[in-house]
This record gives sequence, C-alpha cells and structure tokens, in this order.
Amino acid sequence: MTDDPPLADAVDDTAADIATMEIRGAATIAAAAADALAAQARETEAEGPAAFRRAMRHAGRRLYDTRPTAVSLPNALRYTLGRMEGDDVEALRESVLAATTAFTDRLGRAQRDLGRVGANRLRDGDTVMTHCHSTDALSCVEHAVEQGKEVSAIVKETRPRNQGHITASELRDLGVDVTLIVDSAARRYLDEADHVLVGADSIAADGGVVNKIGTSGLAVNARERGVPIMVAAQTIKLHPDTLTGHTVEIEMRDETEVIDTETREGIGEVEVHNPAFDVTPPRYVDAIVTESGQFPPESIVTLMRELFGESADRPWEEPERESADAAGAPAE
Repeated sequence: MTDDPPLADAVDDTAADIATMEIRGAATIAAAAADALAAQARETEAEGPAAFRRAMRHAGRRLYDTRPTAVSLPNALRYTLGRMEGDDVEALRESVLAATTAFTDRLGRAQRDLGRVGANRLRDGDTVMTHCHSTDALSCVEHAVEQGKEVSAIVKETRPRNQGHITASELRDLGVDVTLIVDSAARRYLDEADHVLVGADSIAADGGVVNKIGTSGLAVNARERGVPIMVAAQTIKLHPDTLTGHTVEIEMRDETEVIDTETREGIGEVEVHNPAFDVTPPRYVDAIVTESGQFPPESIVTLMRELFGESADRPWEEPERESADAAGAPAE
C-alpha cells in the first residue's frame, strides 16, 4: 500500500487546533478548514492530476477526523473539494483556490444576512438567554443593537469549558447589559427572559438541533415557561447525511475538562463522562434562523434538499477503484 501524500503544515496545525478547541465555533472551523485546504493546494508538489487529488483528499480526511459533530467542517470540505476539477495539476490547484475563496466570502455574507433575519425577531427592551458561544447568535443581537434596539442578556457559563464567558465578553463589547449565571440557575432566570437564543453545531433533517451539552435541558425548561427558543444557524450547519438515515455522532471529550487528576484521585474510583453535545428535539424549537430566512424546524428538510439534494457526497474519501489500485489489488 502506498504512503499517504505529505500534508502541508497548515493542515496539521489547523486539525490540531480544531481538535483541542483552540479553533471553535462552526463558522470559524469551516473557514479554517477552507484556508488549510488552500494551503495544501498551494504547497502540494504533485507530479500529476491523480497525485494532486490524492493529496487533497488526504488533507480533507485529516481535517474531517478532528470534530465529527461539527457538520460545518464536512460541509466546508464538500464545497471546496467538490469543486476540484481540471485535467492538469495547475487547473486543479486553481479550482481549489477559487473554491476556498468563494466559500470564505460566502461565510462572511451568510452570517450578516442571518443576523438581520434574527434581529427582526427581537424587540426593543428584550432579554435573551444564551448558552455556550455562537457567532451566529451574537450576529442576531449585534444587528438588533444596530437597529437601535436595547437588548440585555442572561448568559449561562456553559461548563465545563465556560464558553459563556466569551459570549459575555463579546456582548459587553456590543454595549449589551449582561448577567452571568451558572448553568443550573437557568430555570430560575427564565422568567426574566423573552427569548432563548442559541446556535447549533448540526441540524438534522427532522429539525433536531445538535448543540453544546445542556441545550436540550434549557429548551425543555424554556418551553414549560413559555419562552420561545430561537436557533441561529447558517446553512453550513445543516447535516445532509441525515437525509439518508445516518445519525449524528455525539463527541465524547476528555475527562480532564471536567475534573483534574488530583481531584479525581481524591474522590476515588468513578467513571467520568464528558459528552460535548446533546440533541434538542424539534418540538422544543420555535424557529431556526438562517441566511436563507426563518424556518420552523419541521420544514428545514426542504431547505436541506434544495441545497444538497437527496444525499451528500464525501469527496475527501478515496474512490473505491483508486483505493484498490493504490493497494496493489485488482480493481473490480
């Protein structure tokens, strides 16, 4: 079996930063992946088209394996690698570079357009409750503020990594009054909230929302309190694999995010589980706001089919014939 082609340093560095959450947030992850693929395209010293394609697919697999739940990553790979075309190395290289540029430009426009749609749901004087850190959710608040609306926020810390601290800081930069609470205090403060505003890491074809662990519990409590739940998510968060029956893999992260070694040893022999995400059923979601407009969760499948068709290709995988040839086996 032949060795995999060499990777650009940017690919390895980006993959490591995504895996350790130095790069976080679905749009940021997608943009970083596109930039890494551009670096791979520029630096690949392939002698022919087939070798160039193998190098790009290898880079795609390296990136894909880092965060299985963040669907923006494979969607970025689909967009860029799916547009790789040409009869020679330079044509292939230029097609990838053009695709990565178009993708990052589209990301920038998408978040602005989404923010304008979401801002229309917020009224002057509203209070939003947030969970985790979402640049899509923040865009809704930012555009509401730009419209002259006064908005305040109740921000959950979102343990174990406390991403809510980032949200609190960025909301303060927008001039929003912020109250920071621990996660377990959410039910108490929901009566003071007009909206629950969260992002998403993936959205399934049935409208189920995969987001930071704790989102589903917040949504259930909000529904009981009569507080509407708005999910802000660019269409890169839609999970096309779910159209064909695939389930969304929930990432389990290292236990040291929850408890340090010394404390764990002091407690005694225990299992420590650290799921990164949970799934909020569509019945608890009032609206999914995207750059293409606002949708009830049950109709998100229509948008998904418009964008991806009935299934989703995986252009980072080696075609079966090429894999057999590379292994020295006869291709069927």
